[in-house]
Amino acid sequence: MTELNSYLHFNGNCEEAFNLYKSVFGGEFAMLSRLKDVPAGVPCPPGDPNHILHVSLPIGPHSMLMGSDVPDSVPKAVSGSNYSISVNVDSEEEANKTFNGLSAGGKVIMPLEKAFWGALFGMCTDKFGVFWMVNHDYQKK
Repeated sequence: MTELNSYLHFNGNCEEAFNLYKSVFGGEFAMLSRLKDVPAGVPCPPGDPNHILHVSLPIGPHSMLMGSDVPDSVPKAVSGSNYSISVNVDSEEEANKTFNGLSAGGKVIMPLEKAFWGALFGMCTDKFGVFWMVNHDYQKK
């Protein structure tokens, strides 16, 4: 089953924002990792090692609010456009189809490839400028 989730981008205050969202919506973080948590040898953009690489907060039974701090190597997040849509799919075939369809006429930000966290993952903007993240987890937790 394909899932759509909101993904928010921050300029160094992701943790503060997500602590607010946690206080509002309740629950616990399903994941919280920092730049310093990237395994040795894995390419990682430079930045404050305590910045958030990825955080996810379940909201209700079928939604996940996710976010990260923007790496120093890319333009800063702009309030009002600091979000993307994250698509989680069930197979590599579906990931390729989804990614190729969304990136056609747009721009590949990060090619769809195997990621260190056990997923096939890629980022792109479509021809309308909408930012997308496509993810297929190899093993569901």
